[in-house]
Amino acid sequence: MRILVTNDDGIFAEGILHLAQAAGRFGDVLVVAPDREQSATSHSLTLHRPLRMRKETLQLERPPVGDLVAYAVDGTPTDCVNLAVQGFLKNDGLPDLVLSGINYGPNMGDDVTYSGTVSATFEASLHGLPGIAFSQFLDGDYSFAEAEDMVVRFLEQLFAEGETLPKDLLLNVNLPVGHCRGVRMTRLGKRFYEQTVTEKKDPKGRSYFWIGGTPVWEADEGTDHHAVEAGYISVTPLHLDLTDYQGLEHYAPLGQRLDAGMQPQD
Repeated sequence: MRILVTNDDGIFAEGILHLAQAAGRFGDVLVVAPDREQSATSHSLTLHRPLRMRKETLQLERPPVGDLVAYAVDGTPTDCVNLAVQGFLKNDGLPDLVLSGINYGPNMGDDVTYSGTVSATFEASLHGLPGIAFSQFLDGDYSFAEAEDMVVRFLEQLFAEGETLPKDLLLNVNLPVGHCRGVRMTRLGKRFYEQTVTEKKDPKGRSYFWIGGTPVWEADEGTDHHAVEAGYISVTPLHLDLTDYQGLEHYAPLGQRLDAGMQPQD
């Protein structure tokens, strides 16, 4: 098995080292990750400058069962997957699976649209490859070593049947802190941020702004946030088709009115 590993925290982040180590139990590992933090870059591609890539040596506590090769890219997580799949892997055999993470902090609810971690798996899906994003909840005394153990057990069950993974497999996985109580299949939760924009002044009196704040989650059972807070691994299946199918029916009268109004005038 060949597994492509990436992230948005940078190639030397603790989380990706543990993810590469977990993936290394199952076959060859190719790490292609940003050379610096690229959090919240979403599904962005670098189109207006060339990308540069350099080979790196990763120090893992446990050697993989197969080969381990690592490259740092001065781009986004999406760049990394695209470069690997459309570039040097194109004629050398595509990966069987793309893993992204383990992210420093959760990627739940609406945050998945901002997340570079999750967007790397979006890119994998666009290329017909199964992808899984792993993120670590940070509430309390978290441990990437414990997260790695959860990932290994997760992948063991994923590969247990010995069948080829579905090409449209796209999972967003959030890992709880401490002892794992099991797995819950979840939907994306809802949250909003308090104090999302902070304005301050620089020494010359000019305004500058920080975007951020404290997330406030809706207490809704069956969501990713509810599951992780209760000590479960949250697994949310995602897809890239953003069509509002109910909206196609609901807005049909609007569509008819628009169509009538846009007909050629005699």
